[in-house]
Amino acid sequence: MSSTAKGVRARARMEVTAAIKDEARRQLAAEGAAKLSLRAVARELGMVSSALYRYFPSRDDLLTALIIDAYDSLGESAEAAHAKAVDAGPVQRWTEVAQAVRDWALRHPHEYALLYGSPVPGYTAPDTTVPPASRVGLVFIGILREAHGTSALTEPAPLPADLRPEAERMTADLAPDLPPANVAALVASWAELFGLVGFELFGQFNRVVEDREAFFRHAVGRLAHGVGLTDGQG
Repeated sequence: MSSTAKGVRARARMEVTAAIKDEARRQLAAEGAAKLSLRAVARELGMVSSALYRYFPSRDDLLTALIIDAYDSLGESAEAAHAKAVDAGPVQRWTEVAQAVRDWALRHPHEYALLYGSPVPGYTAPDTTVPPASRVGLVFIGILREAHGTSALTEPAPLPADLRPEAERMTADLAPDLPPANVAALVASWAELFGLVGFELFGQFNRVVEDREAFFRHAVGRLAHGVGLTDGQG
């Protein structure tokens, strides 16, 4: 087969793959991840099921592809916000990255729910989802690294004795060049950030928080200080 023919086939496969994913995302929005069906996707695209299986052998393969795409999209947004704020102080960089996470979630609520909502029954995410899932966390770790060794990073409250072994384990896994107290605070703040976004997205702030933009920026500023970041330059 000529290189031209191979290129045409590759482009055609990419186009069909993109169409399958787009239809799957539409079904996610309409029915939720638990009801995602390869047969339904094929029917909406006018394909026979056997043809679709050549692209995604199972529902789980399609879910994994959607999850990886969503994590990568979210990670790209966080990385772009960090790059744009590169000349700002560490608290401002932290806040801008957190804002990018919130903005992405508000633009992609169903994909956010796929990542951080209820687990899909019968589905276990494979290891291939770990690198894209780590991208936002690595941006926050990078902010702490940039501030480490300067007045822009202080140590949070001392670790309780019963938490220190776990904090040291997390530090060894995630950021061995940072103090364990800062890493433990970072993991807690990462969970709190996605809790804030999830509360807003899934309606728990209804009749509670009205000016959600101002509330969010205040809250993530407190999270930045909680991990030890200050307004000093990194």
